[in-house]
Amino acid sequence: MTSTYTYPKLSDEGVKTIVNEINHYALSNGLVMYKDTNNLANETAVAPITLFPTIISKNDFEQAVNSQTIYNKLYANILLDEKNWLSNEISKTSHLDPDFTGKLYDLYVKYESDKVYKKQNLQLGIFRNDFLIDHLDGGETSIKEVEFNTISVSFGGLSNKVSKLHEFLFDSDYYTFAGKDGNSFHNEKIEVPVSESLQNIAKSLKLGVDSFEKQQDQKNTIVLFVVQPNERNVFDQRLVEYELFNKYKIKSKRITIDQVDSLIKKNEKDSKLYYENGSLISVVYFRACYSPNDFLSKKSWENRLYLELSLSIKVPTLKMQLAGSKKIQQLLTNKDILYRFIDDPKESASLLDTFVKIYPLDDSKDGNFAKELIKENDPEILSNFVLKPQREGGGNNIYKTDITPYLLKTYPNEKDWDAFILMELIKSVPTSGNIILRNNELYNVNILSELGIFGSVLIDDKSKKILYNTYDGWLLRSKLSDSNEGGVAAGFGCVDSLALI
Repeated sequence: MTSTYTYPKLSDEGVKTIVNEINHYALSNGLVMYKDTNNLANETAVAPITLFPTIISKNDFEQAVNSQTIYNKLYANILLDEKNWLSNEISKTSHLDPDFTGKLYDLYVKYESDKVYKKQNLQLGIFRNDFLIDHLDGGETSIKEVEFNTISVSFGGLSNKVSKLHEFLFDSDYYTFAGKDGNSFHNEKIEVPVSESLQNIAKSLKLGVDSFEKQQDQKNTIVLFVVQPNERNVFDQRLVEYELFNKYKIKSKRITIDQVDSLIKKNEKDSKLYYENGSLISVVYFRACYSPNDFLSKKSWENRLYLELSLSIKVPTLKMQLAGSKKIQQLLTNKDILYRFIDDPKESASLLDTFVKIYPLDDSKDGNFAKELIKENDPEILSNFVLKPQREGGGNNIYKTDITPYLLKTYPNEKDWDAFILMELIKSVPTSGNIILRNNELYNVNILSELGIFGSVLIDDKSKKILYNTYDGWLLRSKLSDSNEGGVAAGFGCVDSLALI
């Protein structure tokens, strides 16, 4: 669904007014990031954001929101599958990514075969499903899935802050007073919602704490955040910690994966984890360990298994992290596989509507077709595709006409191509009129926006039941339209919010 909506045209003085209000609000409310990873003493800046909330069709937004609990159910059912379809599929390709997916899978196998430590039957997932708006022939729009993230989903804290900022500017009439030619948001019926992602992610973590304490008859346990050293996006994470403490009086501690063996102790009799001060850890929340760059040594991998082989509830478990791999996303676009885990026709149809075509690069019929496309190297055809490895965090994908030369040069053995998927690019149309504010510089350029939907599940391996399934809020990230990648922390995009019409 398209709109004739246009953004306010701001006078030069109006721009100064809005930027001033943004800076004051952001610095007063924690809407900040470190400037870089090399100067973390006191060099903070307002997080990269847009001056206006970005217009999105309310129908598209509601389609994404309504799909989240079904997506949660899909991945929960995959994890609870008694035939262990997930492990069987990952085992077929894990060796093709030996530096990361292969090592994660090896840890999972060691975890499954371990007979020494008591294991936690509860798994808590905090997910984010990312979508783009696909523009169809005839002017209609529809949401299409980019990827499903099962580990270290970011910007739940800042999404809440930036949406509150835009709500404040909207409701306080700053856009009206700063405009010229009588141009303002209030010319149309527009809703500027606030994402409750911060509150809901904290609520889901509290559920993990409560479930552990009830299960183990314990009180006053803590949440352990496993984080990257020199994290630029630390304030987004700290907002969740502060929400946990301020609202629920739940304490948190932060460590890197390399600090586990020095700061964490495990009781060998009952597998319970303790922080160095003696606090019992009920939940281990991974805001790192989604990239091989997070594992700097053999010790790093050993520490990851050490945490997995404990009674604490992991967010996510190794198995849940593997479920978020690109290979699994590709397989789930197959109707027969999807129906195996979502057998309700209405629910499965709603997910199929959000899929684009994703090809394997194996020896299957679809895989051979995709490999021929790559080898033919037709620029007109390849301009519609992106090549994705098993990586998260931004900056990893190969786009369009770069695909063929990249594969031929880096992976001359065609059998190694199976470590990738070939995904159709979503036909998202850039919008004009919004302005990005980054490091106090303004960029009045066309932008593309990606909608992330947060959700949580709590599942029980023992009873094979989904105990909790909820939608947890949303995130909008925007980027310059000529940039392929969109990671904010990686330097490609900005945090944004919604204007629904």
